[in-house]
Amino acid sequence: MKRFWILAAAISGSIISGTAFSSGNAQVGATKAVVCKACHGATGNSLNPQWPSLAGLGAGYITEQLQNFKSGKRPNPIMAANVAALTPQDMEDLGAYFNSLPNTGLQADPKYWKAGEKLYRGGDRSSGVPACMGCHGPTAAGNEPGKIPALRGQHATYVIKQLQDYASGARMTGPNNIMEVIAKRLTADDMRNVASYVKGIR
Repeated sequence: MKRFWILAAAISGSIISGTAFSSGNAQVGATKAVVCKACHGATGNSLNPQWPSLAGLGAGYITEQLQNFKSGKRPNPIMAANVAALTPQDMEDLGAYFNSLPNTGLQADPKYWKAGEKLYRGGDRSSGVPACMGCHGPTAAGNEPGKIPALRGQHATYVIKQLQDYASGARMTGPNNIMEVIAKRLTADDMRNVASYVKGIR
């Protein structure tokens, strides 16, 4: 129980300590987003569940992930090639642009979303998993100052894959390795349930 609250406190501290805001220009970013739209959708809402929707995801988070792809901190051959020529300002502009677009939302799987809601909003003390909304917000809108991504309307397939990558160590990004710690405590059912829940949040 004590370790559960220590982790929750660490998460809160990480959010509070993140104070950087994007300095990107959304209008300029729109002119640089042609290649991005081929996979992530003309309106930033991806049609392929393996590729994330970027609309409303969070400007700072998008910028940071582009930086991670370019540096190799987040390995992905396709994204590495796409960001190779981007400047830091390009990344800021793209982040601002995609964050300015509305997420159109998706339909949650009725078989799983209720269990997902319970985990998202209340966590699981027995396994030491804090409530997801502690970082990602009660409506899964994320936390821009902390560069915590919005999860609402995101493809469940994509969210599950990211949780799996965090759990396996294939992805190691984010403040204080919090997501790696949490993901290792999630069961396959937990991942499916919470991913289905956030998929349906409007």
